[in-house]
Amino acid sequence: MTYTTTNANNSLVQAFQKLDVDQQLALFWYIYTEMGDSITPAAPGASTVSPQVAQSLYDQVEKMSSEEQLELQRDLIKQKNSLIAREYGAMSDTTKLLFWYLLAQGMEKMTIVPFPQNYKLVSEAEQLLNEVKKLDFGQQITFFRDIVAPMGVDPNAVPHDQESGL
Repeated sequence: MTYTTTNANNSLVQAFQKLDVDQQLALFWYIYTEMGDSITPAAPGASTVSPQVAQSLYDQVEKMSSEEQLELQRDLIKQKNSLIAREYGAMSDTTKLLFWYLLAQGMEKMTIVPFPQNYKLVSEAEQLLNEVKKLDFGQQITFFRDIVAPMGVDPNAVPHDQESGL
């Protein structure tokens, strides 16, 4: 699956991708908690979303231990090859967006490893959060799609790994 970023969001996407993995996860959480009411409801109703696919993947993650849940989220960002990363990589960008929305809801309900209360964003992440807040709704949704699109592993783009069977 290929993805492209829009010119308007390209610099924001690059800034996001330069953050370390935990800062990227933290920024996701801050965006969800500060702007979730306006941004995330767009994902479930989008025309290209496959709610059953996103829910099925979420259900797999929900059954994991907190440590495994956190590691999986990190692995998706790092594009580490695994069965779940391949399942994620095969989803449409909008379905990926819904998956992250479900994870954020799970964190809020404490069924997914919760966000550490004392965690602080680094200044670069804080600046990026402020820039995202300035975007209009359509630009925000595009930005989120642009950052979730390359995560995971496209199963059609990687060679078969005999050791893992993937």
